[in-house]
Amino acid sequence: MPPQTPAQWFDHLFTAKSARAGSVVRRKVRDMERWVGRDAFLAEIRRRGFTAVENAGQVIVFCNAEPVRLMTAPKQTFKESL
Repeated sequence: MPPQTPAQWFDHLFTAKSARAGSVVRRKVRDMERWVGRDAFLAEIRRRGFTAVENAGQVIVFCNAEPVRLMTAPKQTFKESL
């Protein structure tokens, strides 16, 4: 059964086995925005000291306070960086 309240959505997210282990969890941006809203989501991520990234309709939460480093990215052309 899907969560019915923002509190249930957060509970489902942060009680996932990988979240409890300090790893990562992934959810659809659409679901995050529908169930809790972007502002509430970001506030909760910051409150916990976690990091979140968004790409291609997915949000990935690093459920720990370790730094996140981007190891590679597409090469930008001069025009793209302007």
